[in-house]
Parts: sequence; C-alpha cells; structure tokens
Amino acid sequence: MTKRFISLLLAASMILALALCGCSSSSKETERKKRKSKKTEKTKVTETIDDDDDDDDDKKSTKKDKDKDKGKDKDKDKKDGKQRVGISLPTNDLFRWDADGENLKKTLEAEGYTVDLQYANNDVSAQVAQLESMISAGADVLVVAPIDGYSLGTVLEQARDANIPVIAYDRLIYNTDAVTYYASFDNYMVGTVQGEYIRDSLELDDKNGPFHIEIFAGEPGDYNAKTFYQGAMDVLKPYIDSGKLVVVSGQTDFDTVATVGWKTELAQNRMDALLSSFYSDGTQLDAVLCSNDSTALGVENSLAAFYVGNYPVITGQDCDIANVKNIIAGNQSMSVFKDTRDLVIQTTEMCKAILEGKDVPINDNTTHDNGVKVVPSFLCRPIFVTADNYKEILIDSGYYTEDQLS
Repeated sequence: MTKRFISLLLAASMILALALCGCSSSSKETERKKRKSKKTEKTKVTETIDDDDDDDDDKKSTKKDKDKDKGKDKDKDKKDGKQRVGISLPTNDLFRWDADGENLKKTLEAEGYTVDLQYANNDVSAQVAQLESMISAGADVLVVAPIDGYSLGTVLEQARDANIPVIAYDRLIYNTDAVTYYASFDNYMVGTVQGEYIRDSLELDDKNGPFHIEIFAGEPGDYNAKTFYQGAMDVLKPYIDSGKLVVVSGQTDFDTVATVGWKTELAQNRMDALLSSFYSDGTQLDAVLCSNDSTALGVENSLAAFYVGNYPVITGQDCDIANVKNIIAGNQSMSVFKDTRDLVIQTTEMCKAILEGKDVPINDNTTHDNGVKVVPSFLCRPIFVTADNYKEILIDSGYYTEDQLS
C-alpha cells in the first residue's frame, strides 16, 4: 500500500509539473504575442508620423515651388537684370505718335533699359488695361501720353502705390497726385505762334478789314487742346472784339469748336456744314485757325470740294507728311513744328535721372497745375514751318527725306 501511495504521489507530481510547464509556456507565448503586438503598433505609429512628415515636406515643397513660380512670374521680364520703362501712347495711326514711340524705344534701349511700348488705338479702356499690365509686370518708370487726361487717375494710383514714377508725355494728366513729372513743349506758345501767324499774314495791325475766320480746336479731353486754343485766342481776341476779325459762324467757345479725337473726318464734316451755311453765297473766308494737322487736313479736304473763293490762311501743328505736302502745294500756310526728337531726348534724360536716383532736369515748376498738384515740367520750344523754310527745318535736319515729301 505504501508503494501504491508513493506511485500515486509521483504521478500527481508529474501531472502538476506538466501543468505548470504548460501554463508557463502559455504565459510566455502570450507575453511574446503582446510584445509583438506592441512592436507592430509602435511601427505603425512611427510610419504614420513619418507619413505626416512626408506630407508636411510635400506641402512645404509645393509652397516653395509656388512661391518660386510666383517670383518667376513677377520677374519674368527682368531676368536680364535691366530696369524697365513702360511707354503708353494714344495711337500709331498718326505719324507723329508712331515716330515718337519708335524714337523713345530706340533711345531708351540704347541706354540699357528694357522698353515695353504700347499704343492704345485712341481707346481709353485699352490704355488703362495696358498700364495695368505694365504695372503688374514690374515697370520701374512709366511714360504716358493720355488719350483723355481725365481718365487715368485710378490706374495711376496703382503705379503710385507700387512706387513707380510717372512722366506725363506731351499731354498733362489731370486730377491725380500720381503724376511725377511732365515733359512737353510750351503748348501755350504753340497757340501763340499760330495766332501771331494769322495776325501777321492778314496784317491786322495795319489793315481795317473786316476779315473772316473760323476756328477748329482739338480733343475736348486733351489738356493741350485747351492750351493751344487759349494761346491763339489771346492773340486774336482783341481783333475779334474790335470787329477787325469776324467769326461768321459765331462759333468761338472751346466746347463748340473742339474736335473729338482730333479726327480729320469730324473736322471735314464740320467745315462742310460751315461752308454750306455761311459761305455758299460767295462770302470770303480769310483764315482758319486749326490747332493741329489732322484737323487742318479735314478743313483742306472740305475746301477742295466746296470752296471757290480765295484760299484762306490755314494753320496746323505737327508737320505730318500729308500736311507738309499741302504746305508745299500752297494748300496750308504753316504748321508748328515740335521736334519730337528733342522731346524724346529730354524724356530719356528724365527717365535716366529717375532710375539712377539723380536730380531730374526741369525748367518749369509753376505753370502746369493738374487740379491736385503743380507738376514739375520740362518744356521744349516750338518753331513753325512754311513753304519757305521746310527744307532747312525738316529735310536738312534729317526729320524727313525729300522722297517722303515728293
């Protein structure tokens, strides 16, 4: 019995040992699984963090690329490191503006600047859009001959806010402090020269008259048009008041005699009406004050079609080719010559001084008030061309060739 008890005790001990071993194995396996699970979770967390870091890097990289591209867009026209001059002119349909634009571009490029030259086809909205484009492209200075001197204030505020100086070219820009300088001719003197030419040609100081005259001014929104008109009328008005000069139509105030857009066809239509209404009975027309050549050309076309009296004295301005040919042929008396090559040279010097941080050359700091400020100006002096001196002034100086005027 004792042996049997001992055998049972040994069997129980073995069973207990096996049980404990199984529990230990199970426990170890469980712990191993737990450790593995934790390791897997840790790996996942690490991978998630790494993924987030990658996303952040991608975002940073994308932002960097966008900023880089944005910088490229802003400076795409300055990749050569040159300073940029934007030039906005009214039209290239007239020889005068076409020549001004090409000469400005050539002289400024010769000084090492990049030039953006655009013509607005006498469309104010187009000129505004062009200026916006020049400003956003990073112009360092703007040269602007306005179509309408009263319509650019808002867009030029953008230039002012971007610290871009603005030179009003030959036509003043009104009602804005964004105009930095004005480069032009002494336009009051242009009108004075025209008025004096009529006075001297008709010998108003020596003859009693009466002499008959009609008046054609320019674009009502053009500052210069009023200045030309005023300069001429200050000479002629005393003779009108005395009755020595008679405006047969009675049309003398600027708004009545203005020609929208300086258009030849509008001047011609108005002259047709004047001839039909006031001169068809044989009344002699002695003079026509025309502020520029495009209006003079319209008057001359009308006279050729409908007028049979002695040919009148006709003034003009700009020395356009068609008008110089008419001067040579005796169909126009004179044209005020504003040698725009001088104006181009002066404007280039002003641009250079601005861009180099030097004193800008001006010779008038009192005359040209645009309604907000007196604009510092440089004014070139005009002369006039007749059949007697056109060769010396226009051909010998290289402005035209003889072939162009033949």
